Formats: sequence, structure tokens, C-alpha cells
Amino acid sequence: MAISRNKSVLRIATAGSVDDGKSTLIGRLLYDTNSIETDKLLAIEESSRRKGLDYTDLSLLTDGLVAEREQGITIDVAHIYFSTPSRKFIIADTPGHIEYTRNMVTGASNADLSIVLVDARNGMVEQTYRHLYIAKLLKVPKIVVCVNKMDLVAYSQERFNEIVKDFHTVLDHEEFENVSVDFIPVSSLYGENIASRSNQMEWYLGDVLLTTLEAVDAQQSTDDLPARFPVQHVIRPKSDEFHDYRGYAGRVASGDFRVGDEVSVLPSGLRSKIKSLEKFDGKLNAVSASESVVLRLEDDIDVSRGDMIVKDDLPTGIKQLSADVCWMDSEPLFAGKGYRLQHGINQTRVKVSAISHKLNTSTFDKEIGVSALELNDIGKVSLKLAKPIFADSYAKNRDNGAFILIDEATNNTVGVGFVD
Repeated sequence: MAISRNKSVLRIATAGSVDDGKSTLIGRLLYDTNSIETDKLLAIEESSRRKGLDYTDLSLLTDGLVAEREQGITIDVAHIYFSTPSRKFIIADTPGHIEYTRNMVTGASNADLSIVLVDARNGMVEQTYRHLYIAKLLKVPKIVVCVNKMDLVAYSQERFNEIVKDFHTVLDHEEFENVSVDFIPVSSLYGENIASRSNQMEWYLGDVLLTTLEAVDAQQSTDDLPARFPVQHVIRPKSDEFHDYRGYAGRVASGDFRVGDEVSVLPSGLRSKIKSLEKFDGKLNAVSASESVVLRLEDDIDVSRGDMIVKDDLPTGIKQLSADVCWMDSEPLFAGKGYRLQHGINQTRVKVSAISHKLNTSTFDKEIGVSALELNDIGKVSLKLAKPIFADSYAKNRDNGAFILIDEATNNTVGVGFVD
């Protein structure tokens, strides 16, 4: 079968409690799509034999850290790549423990889809609620719930239906009304309903996991977003051949731009039209999100690195904002502390003016009156900025609504925020 050179990419975040079989599921996807090198597969088979197993332990393909192999759990975010003839996939394999909440937020921050695993014997547990909340917080547009280890409950349709009903007690809440959710009964160990249909669960009439992943429209969530183009570099060759050339290089954050579009430059508010869109191999008529390009304007106006070229639904400059913040540092966040905020390529000093509440990601409750955010906490924070940023709300535009907080003394990234 011919493989397309321009296959779409689906970014997936996996989530599951310890021993739900997440690493085995990913290993099975790699195995069933022939994405494992022969020598690596032989090494895994030999390692499985040494452990006394009568099957190939595919979880060893993804549990790459020594500490993970010793503990039998996933504690870091690993990015795994595989493909089928119709699509490329990038999986962010994220840990499930509460102490690694920041890892999950990082891994799921740009996901098009989240795979949430549950053990068919245990159903929904405390960590499942946390994973669903983070998927909601990060506005992941689609969730696939894999009810794993169906072989250990005799492939019971009744047990599967019980778990689906339990999930709907959460997913039917209005906060999940725009999230598409599929439920698939699987056995990662035996590859049932992963890439091929299971003969043990003929009662399941939906698509298998790989078919579901191939069918997801990865562009659906960005079709209607406002056009945003942060300028990363101003190109002025000043040579005889290109004496008057002025181009603006960057990556389209969201939306699309076309030659002839009328645009505005922020913060100045000056307006012009797009004269050309250029790449190293020629000119284009249009570009869309995630494409890197040089944009040229019809008018010679003042545009600098850090400015933003926008086409519609102009954002306003924000000097005070409220945001959900996931705290990633061992030193707590307190009201009154100062940090550097980075939004895109722009930085500004900020001060924490208030902590509204901390979220209990296991119950969705809000804890009022907290004085600090500790490592792995998620809370609502108010910030005052030294200079404005041109951000959208994260709910409206994921690509232009997130930022990071940086400790000015250590230069470490200490938090990630999502603009209300």
C-alpha cells in the first residue's frame, strides 16, 4: 500500500492508573503497526523469557527509564512515534500518580485526543477523575475510554456497560458538553479490539481502537480559530539584490492567512494587507496553523520581533488576568510573589495578586481560602502584568491562551497557566 508523504498527524495523550495496562496498550499499538525494530523486539522477547513470562511483555517498549522498570510504573513523559498508511501518530505517555500531575499537564497540553484507560475489574478510581479533569482543563476535544483487561472479567458486556454508566455520571456534566467520548472494551495483553476485532466480544459493534484513531479529524478543533501569527524574526537582507526586502518569519499559532488578507499588527494597531507568503522552496497562496512561513506586507510599517499579526477577532492587551495554573516547582506559589510570564516569545514581569481557590482534581471540588499552591497543585490565580500581552482565553484558543511562569532567580519554569 502506498504511503502518503503528507499524512496528517494526531497527537495523543495517554492516561491511566498504575497497572491499568497503559504501557502494554502503547506497546501493542507499536507491535500491531509494525513500528518496532526487529532487534528491539527480539530483546523484549528475551527479556520476557528471563522474567518467566509465557508472553511478550510489550510494556517494556515504553517503560524505558531504569526507575520505571524497577518499580513497574511510568514516572516520566515519553513521546512515542508510529504510523499507519493513512496517518502519523505522536503519543505522550504520561504518568498516573497524583505526584506527577505536572507531567500529565505537560504531556496533554497540545493533544488532539486523550486515551483514558481503566481496569475492567476496578472501573473508575480516584485517578480516573483526575485524568478526566485535566483533559477538560486542557480542552482536549476528544476522549477515548479503553476499558482494559476485559479478559480478566470473562469479556463481560454487563461489566463494560456498568463502567460506561459510571463514566457518564461525570461526562454528562455541562463542563464536558463539547467533548466527544468513545468507549472501547479491549485486552491490551492479547491485542483484542486494538488493531483487530475481538472474537471474544462479538457484542461490541463499534470501531477498534486503531480505526478510531485513524478516523479522528485532527483539524476539527482549529478550523474556526482566529488567525494569530507571532513574529519571531524580521528579515532585512539589505543586499543589492534584496535592498527593499522586509519579511516577518514565524509560525502560525492558529487560524489561517491568505495573500490579500487585511491584517492588523499588535500592539501598534497598524493595518496592511498580506503581499506574499514565502517558504524556502517558493511562494504560497495560504498557510494554516503550525506552518512556519515568511509573511510580507504591502505597506512598509513598523513590525518588530514579538509583535503579533492578526486577521480577525482582535485580542485586546491584557495587564490583569485570571488563569488556571498548574504549579510545577517545589517552592510554593504565594500571593505577592513575582515571576516572569512568557506568552509565545514575549516575556513580562508579573505579580501574583491573589489565589482564588485550589482544585481537588479527584472530586472537582474547589478549596477556598488556600494561601499557597504546592507542587502539582492546580488553582485559580490572579496576576498583574508589567506590560500587556495579547492573549485569547484558553477556552477560545488553546494556541494563544497558554503561558508559562519562570522563576527570575533560577530561570526555571515553575508553572503553566491557562487564561480565563
